[in-house]
Amino acid sequence: MTSTSILLRDLPALVPAPGGAVVCDGECRRVGMDEARRLFRSGAVLVAHAAFVSGRLKTPPAAALFDVMELFAFVRPGMPCIPSTLGLARAMGQPLPQTLEDQARSLHESAQGLIDLLHHAPEDARGPMRMLAASLKRAGWRWSNIILDVLGEPTEKLSPISGFESWRGLPEWEDDAAPDKPGSLPVSAEDARARLSQLVHRMGEGRPEQADYAEAAAFAFGPRDAAGTPRVALVEAGTGVGKTLGYLAPASVWSEKNGPGLWISTYTRNLQRQIVQELGHLYPDPEERAEKAVVRKGRENYLCVLNFEEAAKRQALAPGQRTVAIGLIARWVAVTSDGDVSGAGFPAFLGASMPLSEITDRRGECVYAACPHYRTCFIERAIRRARHAPIVVANHALVIAQASQDWIGVDETDDAPFERRVRYVFDEGHHLFDAADSGFAPLLSGTEMQDLRRWIRGPEGRARSRMRGLQERLSDLTQDDPEAQSALGECLNASGVLSAEGWLSRLHGGGPRGPAEVFLAAAYQHVRARSADADSFYTLEAEVEPLGEDLLAAARDLSRGLKRLAAPLIRLAAALRNQMDAKSEELESYSRARIEAAARGLTWRGKYVVPTWIQMLDNLEGERDPEFTDWFEIAREDGRDVDVGLERHWVDPTIPLARDVIGPAHGALITSATLRDWGEGIDEWQSAEVRTGANHLPEPARRASFGSPFKYGEQARIFVVKDVNRRDAEQVAAAFRELFLASGGGGLGLFTAVRTLRAVEQRIAAPLAEAGLSLYAQHVDKLDTGALVDLFRAEENACLLGTDALRDGVDVPGRSLRLVVFDKVPWPKPTILHKARRARFGKSYDDLLTRFRLKQAFGRLIRGREDKGCFVILEPATPTRLLTAFPPEAPVMRCGLAETLAGIREFLG
Repeated sequence: MTSTSILLRDLPALVPAPGGAVVCDGECRRVGMDEARRLFRSGAVLVAHAAFVSGRLKTPPAAALFDVMELFAFVRPGMPCIPSTLGLARAMGQPLPQTLEDQARSLHESAQGLIDLLHHAPEDARGPMRMLAASLKRAGWRWSNIILDVLGEPTEKLSPISGFESWRGLPEWEDDAAPDKPGSLPVSAEDARARLSQLVHRMGEGRPEQADYAEAAAFAFGPRDAAGTPRVALVEAGTGVGKTLGYLAPASVWSEKNGPGLWISTYTRNLQRQIVQELGHLYPDPEERAEKAVVRKGRENYLCVLNFEEAAKRQALAPGQRTVAIGLIARWVAVTSDGDVSGAGFPAFLGASMPLSEITDRRGECVYAACPHYRTCFIERAIRRARHAPIVVANHALVIAQASQDWIGVDETDDAPFERRVRYVFDEGHHLFDAADSGFAPLLSGTEMQDLRRWIRGPEGRARSRMRGLQERLSDLTQDDPEAQSALGECLNASGVLSAEGWLSRLHGGGPRGPAEVFLAAAYQHVRARSADADSFYTLEAEVEPLGEDLLAAARDLSRGLKRLAAPLIRLAAALRNQMDAKSEELESYSRARIEAAARGLTWRGKYVVPTWIQMLDNLEGERDPEFTDWFEIAREDGRDVDVGLERHWVDPTIPLARDVIGPAHGALITSATLRDWGEGIDEWQSAEVRTGANHLPEPARRASFGSPFKYGEQARIFVVKDVNRRDAEQVAAAFRELFLASGGGGLGLFTAVRTLRAVEQRIAAPLAEAGLSLYAQHVDKLDTGALVDLFRAEENACLLGTDALRDGVDVPGRSLRLVVFDKVPWPKPTILHKARRARFGKSYDDLLTRFRLKQAFGRLIRGREDKGCFVILEPATPTRLLTAFPPEAPVMRCGLAETLAGIREFLG
């Protein structure tokens, strides 16, 4: 027996349990909270995800301890693993633990299994691991000695960043010739059905409604009759129809006939992953799939190699968990093919040790071709792959961000020409309204202005940032150009109007500096004066009218200052472009790329961002545009002020969606399980047209709907509980506890307020744990939403609490989700924006939104033909007109809690 195995055997394994923990050090025993905390703080203990355990024990961890998740990230970088004892066991191919005692034992098995893998590591892999382990030993990482005991000490001399510099081995991307322009050859119904038959044959199953769906979807892939008149199909497919393969059939035929130009867009990352998995039926060979189907996300989802290098050099010699996190991410960098930090293989649990924003592309910081890692940049690689890929899988936010900049010929998110995106499939199409609402909403706030100031001037004072201002980025390119130098100087001077680092603290005391901060201070007082509870835990807002004289004067002063800034930004962009023309023969490609990137950024800010802010300020005393709603807001997180500003939203954001996204395309399929609204006297398709922008297009959309093949009368039960006072936290918590116990777990609790969620979690965690049911909670557990859902999915009898918005990220087939509980009817919040939309769309707008939320949540419950589930609303006054959100064949019962519990036990067995 090696010294390593002896050490591991002697280390106690700790798993949180009700009132304390289960500890296993040869024998398993239950310990109280005090002993569990003492042992955890000692650091000499095996755990899975220290931050999560810390939250459960409500005590800070030791400076370093034996976190088996960290060992996994070191030994098996890039391999997906749910951050829990169960996730480790599954990833290691071990028997899944059934009890807390089993979980504690499995921690030893997982750790020993990982050490065994180190023993068998090939020699070429051992060198980098030795170097990193030795470097992390300086940081106090507890696993270093064990790893070096297996691999041996490094023979090379250690540098300050030994083992961290994984950026040095990244492959460079290469430019290819521009792809062919997309063609317009049609996809016939026969083509779609034949391709679907080919796909489902590989899966061994076929559904008649799926073939009909594929035929209906094919309409969107025909040639348009005139510019500006895309072929749009609105196709609703109930859960179980198989819409993903249904639209991949005609989409893939179109891409093969016509070349690049097809973008499939989703609202959630989960569905992006699912689509990529389904594409495996079309392209079974992984290499072919990687070439023909590319996933694209926003820049913030990718590792920035320059940010990572600077974080590593800054942190490498420092002790502590941040250094450990950087080192483990270095292991991932060495194996990742796409740099996607939101992907399944990234060790996201390390976000508890350091903000992942430190290693991603922070807003406005990218220096493009001026970056020393430009040729190995993950973002640039993804952009270039997407240009040539027959199919691009993106998300609504990215598609809208690109389209919002195409109209002025600027695109900082992707410099591929807009005409390459000629066909769209919008899955989760019911979210297009919300995506457009976010994507086409300008914000004039302290944070936004500070970001622009930093982009122009670079870091000021004590601010720590690698961002370089325009002077540093462009001085060598403008030194021989008097016009460019003059415009650059004016930009630097005029940017003094913007809010500077520390503006929020000066707002609370110390006095504002400059026109922007004076405006923000006046807006802050305006909102507080008009709020019923100025010290509320949540975000505050106030209508712009009536305006006080101080705020109006501050708005005028800021508007004048911004006008002085916009002009030189545009002049500088023009000067740089003139320089490219004048020196076209002598400019190196590197310099040309730098100039193009700078000119794009200047044009976007000078022609859109700053002029939009000016228009918002001038409209405060001018004539109101009825298409917009403006208001002042103090944004808060957990009761803390985080931003102050002037918001502007379209009352109907599908107007720019239709104009800038769908209208210029040749065709678009908009699909979802919940496109239409149902109810007495309701035009079922009107809501679909309104929520997707189809009613703003010159030609009507083709409509089709296909019902779910599931037998909801046999598979689902709906209960409206009549005798729980939703305003009494004790009653609500007791109801959740008994409902989760009645179902034996597999419960999802949805809340409209974070405070209520926390109050319920605090009251039910212990009794559920005593019954052997794990409870996870958003806004309580120190895990990102994706990890929480993964944990919930992995355990058949776990329960999960989250806000109403969590419903979109939950895709849990089988018994792991068999009960959904709403704490009350999920009415829309009575915000200023909602007030304007209700005035535009009518009094029934509240009902429409609420029915959609109920319908979408119910759709999470039954995902397969064998699933059974119960849906509960703890709201005695639930209006009958809202119940049309549910399938008509699903029984709805209004009854007391006792009868509901009995019904759940009987139905779920």
